[in-house]
Amino acid sequence: MTDTTPLSKPLGQRIAFWLALILVVVGMVNTLPEIPGLQDLARDLTGRPFFRVSNFPPEYFYPPVFLLMMLIVALDSSVYRAWREERPNIAWLGFLLDAGLILAAFLAAFGYLVEIDSICLIDQITGERARLIQEAAERSAGVIPGISFEAEVPACQARFGIWIIPLLFTIITLFFLYNVRVWGLPLVAVASIVVIYTVGTALIWVFDLSDNSFLLTKLGADGGDVTAAAIQKATNVFITPDGFMGRFMEIVVSQVFPYVILGALFGSSAGGTSLIKLAVMSTRRLRGGPAHAAIVSSAMFGTITGGPVTNVLSTGRLTIPMMQRNGFSPQFAGGVEAAASSGGQIMPPVMGVAAFVLVALTAVPYDKVITAAFLPAMFFFFSIFLAVVFQARREKVEPMRDIPDDLLMNKQDWLNLIIIFVPIMTILFLLLGNKDALGGSFLASILPAGVIRTITNSTGDAVSAGWWAVAVLLPLLFLDPSTRAKPSRVLMSLADGGFLLSRLFLLLFAVSIISAFLNESGLTGELTRAVTSWLEQAQVISVFGFEIHIVGGVYLMLALTCAMLCAILLGMGMPTVPAYVNVALLLGPLLANLGVSFFTAHMFVFYFAVASAITPPVAIAAFAAASITRTEPMRTGFAAVRVGIVMFTIPFVFAWYPELLLIQEAVTITSETGQRALIEGYTGQIEWVALGWLAARLILALYLMASALARFDRGPMARWEMFLRLGLALLVLWKSPTIMWIGIVLGLGLIIFHALAANHQGKRAVAS
Repeated sequence: MTDTTPLSKPLGQRIAFWLALILVVVGMVNTLPEIPGLQDLARDLTGRPFFRVSNFPPEYFYPPVFLLMMLIVALDSSVYRAWREERPNIAWLGFLLDAGLILAAFLAAFGYLVEIDSICLIDQITGERARLIQEAAERSAGVIPGISFEAEVPACQARFGIWIIPLLFTIITLFFLYNVRVWGLPLVAVASIVVIYTVGTALIWVFDLSDNSFLLTKLGADGGDVTAAAIQKATNVFITPDGFMGRFMEIVVSQVFPYVILGALFGSSAGGTSLIKLAVMSTRRLRGGPAHAAIVSSAMFGTITGGPVTNVLSTGRLTIPMMQRNGFSPQFAGGVEAAASSGGQIMPPVMGVAAFVLVALTAVPYDKVITAAFLPAMFFFFSIFLAVVFQARREKVEPMRDIPDDLLMNKQDWLNLIIIFVPIMTILFLLLGNKDALGGSFLASILPAGVIRTITNSTGDAVSAGWWAVAVLLPLLFLDPSTRAKPSRVLMSLADGGFLLSRLFLLLFAVSIISAFLNESGLTGELTRAVTSWLEQAQVISVFGFEIHIVGGVYLMLALTCAMLCAILLGMGMPTVPAYVNVALLLGPLLANLGVSFFTAHMFVFYFAVASAITPPVAIAAFAAASITRTEPMRTGFAAVRVGIVMFTIPFVFAWYPELLLIQEAVTITSETGQRALIEGYTGQIEWVALGWLAARLILALYLMASALARFDRGPMARWEMFLRLGLALLVLWKSPTIMWIGIVLGLGLIIFHALAANHQGKRAVAS
């Protein structure tokens, strides 16, 4: 965050600043946790029995918030303002684009209010709705003597009709044009392909041009009336959960809102720098200490910010030069920072916006999601530690021992750490707390009953935990002298949160269009049926002349590999959220059909969406690191892949061993009869001995893999040993006990042999 004050900015951005603050206040009020007595007090003061101070009805709350967010985007990222300086001859076109976005947002909000049956705006204005409700009440009166029924809610009479179709495509076009400016072309390109595919298949069905199942559409499901079906499908994009006022709006406004504000406030504090200093102090005696410090600080800071590029540019400005000074190559230093920063999105307890999208798509509570993410995240960061250890040995990097003066901890740094850790502990306390145990706890004996009820109401609720973390952080920010000297920094940080939320929903608009149009096209179901049918009929595939019989787990491995490639390809140059959603919508049902639980399938895709940030040729986190190291971006990208390779392997491990995710949903599938059932061999309970054995095998596999990729253990290794270690790492994790034990014995034997050979070589070198 810059220290530029709003008053020094152009008028449009000044207006956007205050609108962003309004958005933050309104959003925080909407997500206000249940405080005993507050709702009743508000109703008594207003005299309205159904008045709400929070959790406002979405059908009334979403449209004005939607319009407000898009107004903020148009004013803050104005095309007219940019082109007035850069291309004055076509600045008028930029003004039209700005006005077009605002008009499109108004039309979208208006269309929603007109079409949704719970409001029917035009009917309310004309009085038609009141008349219909009165007629329904009169019909229901006296049906059963002594009993009254609520009048049924009538369907909207005044609708857009056929005009809903051009209205929808006008809105989509204007939003997509602005999305290209704010978020870039890749997401809009994918969304445009999905829209064109859906419209194209509809036309193919209308004119009976093909009977190919992939070129047909669900449009014909409404009895063959093309016009009525098209109107209904277009209306669905406005009002259904898959539409732009549906679940993705709910994610932004009602779930992730306090966490985005929390991240923005953290960005204004000095806690990030103090966190790096603490990490340096803790790891200074380790070989590769600065790199270890970068891993720790990026993991901690990344779980708060949830954005790999933001994390790289925040912590990397200190950690990357520090690693270079200690002897690491610029490419490796950038790769470590990029990999660790990307890993912040898989690190509990916050994990970024994508984790909340995963919660919404899988219907698994957030506390279970962070539980499931815990062990994979630990193994990922452990593997980066190993990569640093082997690279430090290879490049003969010695421990720091003496900390530079600018990285020494002082009294203020310890206070800054309070700013970081207290909100995080608040989140963990509320997310992992037990409502029943709280009533009989020590806290209940020392705190007022109202406070205990408030804490109890917030326990186990992710949104409430985030809200209270923000409430705790705001006063703590004033422990920082720079904040006390300039309190306006807090307002600027809050406004930054409002800007980020507005841009985030612009992104999710494109994602919602992908979701809605995929749902209306039926592509996902057809793809699942086609691939499942092919796998059932296929018996052999040929790879480089070798025939592989498709039996047992080969089905699953093929599908997992396909999902991996799609997630990486669709995620190139794209934020994690759309990369995850695109593949989850397309291939999630397919993976779940092949014996993986629905939740595990989504976690699998989620991991590779995160990994796309460090995957060349468009590795956005690695490129951000390269801007600091001033080295060739692609080399930094490959270094990041080598360091963070486990992000590409861990998903396969928990797909085969779902017990690694620690929750019952990971081992629960839908049977052929549609019933929920446990995967064969699982009880739904954690088997600690089996889990410990799996963890030990995984540690050995990670050791073999990290050393092989560094081509160094106790000493340099030949190419044959590198490939052998990679192969043995695979065997160690094999499900067959015989193959597994072969891998374990040979792997341990190879490590011991290498250590003895390196020791012998070292003695000979000393003797000579």
